[in-house]
Amino acid sequence: MTTHRKVILVALATLIMTPASYGWGQIYKVIDGENGVVFTDKPSVMDNSSNQSVEEVELKETNTAAPLQVRPPSTANSNSSRESQAVENPTVKILSPPNESTVAMGPGNFSVSASANPALSAGERLILLIDGVAQGEPQSSGTWFIEGALRGPHDLVVQRTTTRGRMIAASDPVKIYVLRPSIR
Repeated sequence: MTTHRKVILVALATLIMTPASYGWGQIYKVIDGENGVVFTDKPSVMDNSSNQSVEEVELKETNTAAPLQVRPPSTANSNSSRESQAVENPTVKILSPPNESTVAMGPGNFSVSASANPALSAGERLILLIDGVAQGEPQSSGTWFIEGALRGPHDLVVQRTTTRGRMIAASDPVKIYVLRPSIR
């Protein structure tokens, strides 16, 4: 007889000789005369006093749940790829004024605000162009106040640049119309 078969026969013999109630044994609750409670697997009375009671405890079915499925860490890779795309594809957008808006009668003053995504790094700046002409120096803020714009249509573009002047991204152009009274 091979060693493998011997091991199997010993395991089967052990299982057959083990009582069926082992592991599923009955539990008893013993209450003594002073209301002390003891839980045990032996129904015999703990001492010889007659004022003890013994009750069988009925166990309810064990509450179980299936294990949670562990997802593979592919979401971390997709998050990092989204982050790297954001870094590779920085954007800038003019928030106000809206496209095709009109600056009402007056001296031609209006403000422009823009946002950069992701936020500007230490070596990046924004510059506002009106009709292709830079308005002031590049800055880290996304707000400008324009005074005395000439009457007529104007195209606004905000560029995201390095401190050395290389353009990284540009907003879509926004057209505005400035209304000013003319003197004849």
